[in-house]
Amino acid sequence: MELIKDVLIKQLKIIPDDRGYLMEMMRKDWPEFMGFAQSYMTACYPSVYKAWHYHKKQFDNFVCPWGMAKVVLFDPRPDSPTKGKVNVFHIGQLNPTLLRIPPLVYHGFTAEAGQPALIVNYPTELYNYQEPDEYRLPYNDPSIPYDWEVKHG
Repeated sequence: MELIKDVLIKQLKIIPDDRGYLMEMMRKDWPEFMGFAQSYMTACYPSVYKAWHYHKKQFDNFVCPWGMAKVVLFDPRPDSPTKGKVNVFHIGQLNPTLLRIPPLVYHGFTAEAGQPALIVNYPTELYNYQEPDEYRLPYNDPSIPYDWEVKHG
């Protein structure tokens, strides 16, 4: 899949031992590290679409440490070489991944496999409660060429 410009994915490594397992999600000595302003966790229930939104200033850095999440990106940026492109990622326990989402790219996600998905985000900007850097569209907005329904085949 051709990635949307400025999107980055990094496969994460699960390190198991006799006691359980460990997974590093973000390290400042990784080349992917840009710094972050805060970290938070959000949950998505099955059959719910948390979409669409974008940020003007911040990069998001998603990791799904529990469950599986389908994360979808759409590039509306007029000067981008990938304008109009959609990327779909399946991240989570079966595919541990760090996903960087650049400013101005719409994104959303849903839980997969009938169980909740947890997303941990490391945004590059601190959330401003008075003036949030969030711009939203409904999950089924016709200006974004994506249908959230599962594709059977």
